[in-house]
Amino acid sequence: MKTVVNLTQQSVLGEIESVLDTYPYHPYQQAFAIPDLRQELIAFVLSRIPCLFYTMSEGFSAAEAEKECLLNYKLPRSPLEQQLHVQNLIHQGIYSIFQEKSDWISHHLCEKVQPGLEPSHWFG
Repeated sequence: MKTVVNLTQQSVLGEIESVLDTYPYHPYQQAFAIPDLRQELIAFVLSRIPCLFYTMSEGFSAAEAEKECLLNYKLPRSPLEQQLHVQNLIHQGIYSIFQEKSDWISHHLCEKVQPGLEPSHWFG
């Protein structure tokens, strides 16, 4: 039995987590915790880079497959250039999605705040 593994998607998901960790919780991390926006960001990045797939035999772990695949596949950029390119695309995606959906994001995030639980109400 063989399994197809999308190595690009796995690496992009990790980079998105890393990049979002550099942004403030509100509104960025909070907004991209919403599944629809997270999927939109993933799609934004994946649509702008080539996908790398690998077919692995039963018994191989994903990490072994990725290592073997990367050893046998010549990428056009160095690993650092690839990582910086993906990170740049993630920043562009965050900016683009926020520009396009700013009203929706503001409305959606404001709905989650309950009056009386905001810090300004704690001190009277």
